[in-house]
Amino acid sequence: QVQLVESGGGLAQAGGSLTLTCATSRAILSTIWSINIMGWYRQAPGKQRELVATITKEGVTTYGDSVKGRFTISRENVKRAVAVRLQLNGLQPEDTGVYYCNVRTYSGDDSWGQGTQVTVSS
Repeated sequence: QVQLVESGGGLAQAGGSLTLTCATSRAILSTIWSINIMGWYRQAPGKQRELVATITKEGVTTYGDSVKGRFTISRENVKRAVAVRLQLNGLQPEDTGVYYCNVRTYSGDDSWGQGTQVTVSS
């Protein structure tokens, strides 16, 4: 398990922007090197968790259909950690939900962040 710390989120108006950041915490270098895919998922009340965006170590990105062209995922190595950032532009009320950071290692092990709330008002 990789410990993840999320930040960002909050309340925005429709058409506004937010930035979510997730970084590994207290991970040793071998663990950081083992991380392949980083990404964000979200869960709205009464709905299943869905893909928002992912990015591989090589920088290959994947986006959910509903966020393409509006959200941008990026990844960077920071001091003794790796971080994934999600830029949310053109927010819509349908983007409301709890956003979860996820990392997957090359061996297929998943770790999840605690979740951060995004609320978009119309």
